Parts: sequence; C-alpha cells; structure tokens
Amino acid sequence: MPTEPDTHYDPSLGNKFIFVTGGVMSGLGKGITAASTGRLLKNAGFDVTAVKIDPYLNVDAGTMNPYQHGEVYVLEDGGEVDLDLGNYERFLDVDMTSDHNITTGKTYKHVIEKERAGDYLGKTVQIIPHITDDIKRRIREAAEGYDVCIVEVGGTVGDIEGMPYLEALRQFAHEEDEEDILFTHVTLVPYSKNGEQKTKPTQHSVKEVRSIGLQPDVIVGRCEDKLDPETKEKIALFCDIPTDAVFSNPDVEDVYHVPLMVEDEGLDQYVLERFGLADEALPEGERANEWRDIVTTEKSGTVDIALVGKYDLEDAYMSIHESLKHAGFELGVDVNVHWVHADGMADGYDDQLEAVDGVIVPGGFGMRGTEGKIEAVRYARENDVPFLGLCLGFQMAVVEYARNVLGLEDAHSAEMDEDTPDPVIDILPEQYEVEDMGGTMRLGEHTTVIEPETLAYDLYGDTSCSERHRHRYEVNPEYFEQFADEPLTFSGTAGNRMEILELEGHPYFLGTQFHPEYTSRPGQPSPPFLGLVEAAIDGSTTSAADTATETDGETDTETEVTH
Repeated sequence: MPTEPDTHYDPSLGNKFIFVTGGVMSGLGKGITAASTGRLLKNAGFDVTAVKIDPYLNVDAGTMNPYQHGEVYVLEDGGEVDLDLGNYERFLDVDMTSDHNITTGKTYKHVIEKERAGDYLGKTVQIIPHITDDIKRRIREAAEGYDVCIVEVGGTVGDIEGMPYLEALRQFAHEEDEEDILFTHVTLVPYSKNGEQKTKPTQHSVKEVRSIGLQPDVIVGRCEDKLDPETKEKIALFCDIPTDAVFSNPDVEDVYHVPLMVEDEGLDQYVLERFGLADEALPEGERANEWRDIVTTEKSGTVDIALVGKYDLEDAYMSIHESLKHAGFELGVDVNVHWVHADGMADGYDDQLEAVDGVIVPGGFGMRGTEGKIEAVRYARENDVPFLGLCLGFQMAVVEYARNVLGLEDAHSAEMDEDTPDPVIDILPEQYEVEDMGGTMRLGEHTTVIEPETLAYDLYGDTSCSERHRHRYEVNPEYFEQFADEPLTFSGTAGNRMEILELEGHPYFLGTQFHPEYTSRPGQPSPPFLGLVEAAIDGSTTSAADTATETDGETDTETEVTH
C-alpha cells in the first residue's frame, strides 16, 4: 500500500498495471522508461513494483554470455535475472524476487511439469489457454501487495517468441477494468538526413501492436532530442491517441536524469489521471524529491577508476558502473571508468594503470584474462593504489598474495588449473556432485560476520552485513594457517568460509567474495564502493580544481586504456 499514509489511497481500487512494449528495434530503453515511470509514481506516494518478461527459452539468465545479454543480475533470493531487474531495484528502491522475472523457459517448464503430473486431467495442453494463463498468474502474483505493477515485455513487437506474452496481455486487459490497465509503447523517432523527425517507424510499430489486439494508451518517442510539437501531433493522428499522450524521451547524459525528463514532459501526471489516482496522490509540492537532489548534485572533481575485465562491454559490468556513480553522487565527484583489457595486463604493462586513481577487478568465470587480473592486483598492492576485488577479483587477490608474498609460485584456483600444486582457491564442498550449470552456484543473500577494528567494520559500521553471492569456488581452508599472521587478513567470514579480505598498511585494499554492487542504490551507495572512491579522491594526484574533464557532455566514460 502507499508508502505515504497522507495519500489516503483506497485499497479497494485494486492493482493498476502498466504494460510496456517496444517497437522498431531492441535496446531503445524500455526498461529505463518503465523504471522512470515507476520512480515518479513512487515519489507521488504509491507502492510500485515491476515485472520483466524475457521471451527467451532459457529458464533464467544464469548461463547466458554477457556479450549477448549483458551482466547477470542476482536477486536477494538467488534468482539470476536480466540486468533490467537491477535498474528496477535501483530506481524503485525495492528488493525483488525471482517471481518478478518471467521467461519462456520458466513458464513452459512449469506447464510441462504440470502436464506430466496429470494436473490437466487429460486435456490437450496448448499455448492458449495454458501458457497464457500461467503468464497472467505470474503477473498477478508478482503484483500482490502493490498499488502499481509495471510489466516490461522484452524484445520487439512482432518477434515470434513474444507472441504468447502479447496475447496474454490482451486477455489480461479484457479481464480487468479498463481504468486499471495502461499500455505504453516505446518506439524510435529517427532523424532524416535533412534533420526532420520521422514518424513512419512509429506508425508501422503501432500498426503491428494493433494487429495483435492491443491499443497503446501512451507512446514514448525515443529520439536524440525532444519531439517537436508537430511530430507529436502527427504520431497522435496516425496512431489514434490524444496528442497529450505522446511523450518525449530524448538522450540524456545519465540514465538517472530520465525520470526528471519525463516528469517535465508530464508523463506521471497523465498516468495518474488515466488511472483515476490524481486525487489519491500526494500534492505535487509534497512529493519526494530526494531523487532529483541526488542525481543533480554538483560535482567538484573527477576520479579515474580502472576496471580490469575481459568484456569490452559496459552492460557486462553495469552494476559496477552504477555503484561507482552512486559513490560519486555521495562524495560529489564524477567517476570516470576506464576499461582495461585483462589479457593485456598479463604481459606486465603496468603503464595501463599509472594514470588511474583506483583499480577494480570484477567477478567472472573461466581462464581467459585471469593472469591479467592477477597482474592488476599485484600492481595495486605494490604501488599503494586503492583496490577493490569482487568475487573472482577477491579470489585472484588471494592467488596473487600466495604467489608473490607467501612464495607459492604455482598457486592458483582449481577452477583455472586443476593440476596446480597449491589450490589456494578450491571448489565449494557442496559443489562436488553438481552437474547442471544453471542455478546451482552459491547464490543470493548470505550474512557475513565482520571483525571489529577492521576496514570492513569501518565501512559497514557493524559486525555483520548481508550481501548477494554468485560463486562455486572459495578460499581453500587447508591454506588458512599459511595466511595467519600475514598483513593480508580475512576480516569477514561465514562459518569456515572467507568472505572479506584486506591488507594492513595499504591505503585501501579490499576484496569481497560477495557482489556488493547488486545492493547499491542512489542515495545508498555500497560501502566497499564508497570506500574505494573516497580513497581514490584522497590519493588522486589531480586537484579538484583541475578535474573538470571535458568528455563531450558525458560524466561517466568507458575508455580502453592502451599500452
């Protein structure tokens, strides 16, 4: 129910559903548009949640290559999901569950299992009604307890794999009251060579939607600039909606500015009026404006952080990028992220890191880039460069220390080298007999006990923290004694499992077996990331007055550092 009791929202009004579809091409920003709408409704005092529909046959995103689908985002309950769920959690400031991600694999698996169990009593099992009924059930269950549920349909209208979902939404709208359903269609408005905004792609996209039996109530035009008044009128005329139901979503320097842009367009007020909630919402002058205050904070400087990974793709490390932004908001600095190819680091090209103020070695799987990540850890350790290792980065910090300080020259992770004489990183005992790849790792939120009077304790301000995990390997307990009395200490544990490491006498050297980037939010930055950026500011050789770097309007850049 409403987050603010002053809204006097009447629960008998029932759930409101916003269905978001996209046309013309993928990657238009449906998720950010949907999340921004939700943010504004939350500011108005309503409880908002979201559902992401992914029409692929995978049961979840856990086994998908980041090059194809971006990062795998991990939820509190261990669900491995699409990165858009991360945007929803960050924008709406809610913790979601696996139930908020619907995939074709998950839906078909459930229906087939019911058929095998005889639950359909001999009926012929079909897409309609059995698959569509299961889709509708999942949406309603995810929306329970919330005022508004935003449902994003992945892919592009017209894709064959998305047809059952659009049919399910058509049925859903037929079953609910008209005032409880709103269809938003996000589409591309390109420019012609003579600089004219072209509406024909939008017209064809809406024609495709209408052929399925869905009529958009709102059209959001993605364009480099705001839509011209005549462009809006043309879209409204040919798509059969009011002109004031056509909204601009132009390019902005940061996705966190999108809620401000669509608010200026009046999208939130239109949605509230369309749902009959305008009188239930908080008055405009009393709505939460912390988001605007946070994302428009004036910056007084810039720090440069190297991200040493193997994927030259920002989406593969989206939550890390966002966590650095959140720390930058808090500390009033822009954080420039420089991608450093891990393979290039393996040859000892330290000059790739000489120009940065901090180093992150992220998580990952597989051998490629591992030696480069170890080399990056060595550089940061030996040169007092602020360092943060995440999951695999934590494990490679253990390997680097074992090799170069403890003298175990061939130490490695058993994941990378089964024949290593010193497997300082080994497989989790519960993973010995596991054969399936999907959904079988140590996943989700687990509690870490933190030692007092440590860097980790200073960061979290408590003797425990709860963070999300995604790993099969851990620090080998057989080597605990060799790390005893060393400057490298394990300051966070979960039973016999090492969770946090830090290096005494270093400006900032921290590794976490968990992924703190998954719980970072604007206004609530992740403690390890906040500590890293703060240490980078303290150690930066560039004064704040010199750091107003011109980046063509971009405050967060992804630049490959070459040698």
